[in-house]
Amino acid sequence: MQSTPNTYGGAGAAPITAPHSGARNINSRDTKIAPGEIAVGVVIGRASEYFDFFVYAIASVLVFPAVFFPFADRLEGTLYSFAIFALAYVARPLASLFFMVIQRHYSREIKLTIALFLMGSATVAISMLPTYSRWGEWSIVALAILRIGQGVAQGGSWDGLPSLLALNAPQNKRGWYAMLGQLGAPTGFIIAAGLFSYLMAELSQDDFLVWGWRYPFYVAFAINVVALFARLRLVSTPDYTHLLDEHELDPAPAREVIGNQGTNIVIGALAALASYALFHLVTVFPLSWIQLYDTRSMAEFLQVQMMGAGLGIVGVLASGIIADKFGRRNTLGTLAALIALFSGFIPTLMDGGVTGQNTFILVGFLLLGLSYGQASGAVTSNFLPQYRYTGAALTSDLAWLVGAAFAPLVALGLAANFGLGYVSLYLLSGAVGSLAALSLNRALEIRN
Repeated sequence: MQSTPNTYGGAGAAPITAPHSGARNINSRDTKIAPGEIAVGVVIGRASEYFDFFVYAIASVLVFPAVFFPFADRLEGTLYSFAIFALAYVARPLASLFFMVIQRHYSREIKLTIALFLMGSATVAISMLPTYSRWGEWSIVALAILRIGQGVAQGGSWDGLPSLLALNAPQNKRGWYAMLGQLGAPTGFIIAAGLFSYLMAELSQDDFLVWGWRYPFYVAFAINVVALFARLRLVSTPDYTHLLDEHELDPAPAREVIGNQGTNIVIGALAALASYALFHLVTVFPLSWIQLYDTRSMAEFLQVQMMGAGLGIVGVLASGIIADKFGRRNTLGTLAALIALFSGFIPTLMDGGVTGQNTFILVGFLLLGLSYGQASGAVTSNFLPQYRYTGAALTSDLAWLVGAAFAPLVALGLAANFGLGYVSLYLLSGAVGSLAALSLNRALEIRN
C-alpha cells in the first residue's frame, strides 16, 4: 500500500492516547490514509454483508414457507418465516455490546474474525438444514437459532470504517464518501436476486425447493471468506490502526455512551426511519405479495427488482452529489417528504397490474437509493469523539431494529388482513418519524 507523509506527524503532533493502541501500533508509520482506500474497505464489507442479508431475505419468501412451514397455509407460513427473519435484528444490538467487550479486551481484528466466521458458519449451516418433513419442529428451532447467529455476527462486524471514512473525507465531499458504503445494499440485492432468478428459471419447482435454494447460501459463505481476508488486510495494518486510534474510534462502555449520548442515538436512528422502512417495502414485501396474490413469474419479477436496484445504485450515487450541495439534513428531510408522498400510491400501484407493480418497484428503489445513500452519514456527527465508535454502531442497530426488522411481517399482515392502504399508513408513519427527528436536531449534519 502506497503512503505519503502524514499531516499528523512532526513536531507538536498530538500523541496517540487510545487505550488499546499499545502493541498494535509499535511499528506504526506516520502516514495519511486516502479516503479512497478507506472506501474500499467499507464497500467490500458492506457488499458481502448485504449479499448474505438478501440471500436469506429472498429465501424467506420463496423457500422457507414451503420447506419449514408446510403445515400452514401460504400466508401463515410466510408470516412465520418473517417472524424468524426479524430475530437477527433483535439480537444485533446486544451482540454489538458483547463484541465491543471482546474488542476492548483483545483487538478489533479478533472481534472481526470471530464475527465473520460466525456469519459464514451460520449461513452455510442454513444451507444444510433438514426440512420440516425430516426433522419436524426441530428444523424450525434450528433455523431460528441460526438466524439469531447471523444477527449476532452482524453485531460484531462493525469495524468503524464508515465513521473513519466520514471523518477523513474532504470537507466538501463528505456526502459523496458517506454514500459509498450504502452501495453495498443494491449491489448485494442484484447478485442475490440474480442467483435466485436464474435457479428458478432453470430448475423445476421441486428441484428448486429440494436443493436449488441451498446454492446461494454456499455462495454467500464463499463471499464471506473472501471478505474476511480483505477486511482484515485493511483493518489490521499499522496505518489504519493509527488512523482509527487518532480519531478515538475504539469502543466505550455502553452504559457510559447511553447515559451521555442516548438522545443522539435515538434521534440518529429515527432520522433514517423512512429509509429503513422503505428498505423492505420495495425488496421483501412486494416479493411476498406477488408470490401470494399474483400469477406473475417470480423469476421475472426478481429481474424487475434487479432493474430497480440498478436505479437504486444511481440514486445512492446521486445522493452524494445532492448532499454535498444542499446538506445531509436537507437531503434526508426532502426524501422523507417524498417517501411520505409515495406512500399514498402503494394501493394503486400494487393493485395496478404489471405496469403498476413495476412502477412501484422502480420508483421505490430510486427513492430508496436517494434516501438510504445518506442514512448512515447521519449517525457520526453528533457524538463526542470518545463515544463515536460505539454510538454509531448502536444508532445503526437501533435504526434497523425499529425501522426494518418487522417491516415485512407488519406490512404483509396489514395488507392481507386490512388492505394495502394500511401499508401506506405504515410507511407514512416512518416518514413522519424521520421528519420529526430531523426537526428536533437541526445539527444532524456532520460538522467534524
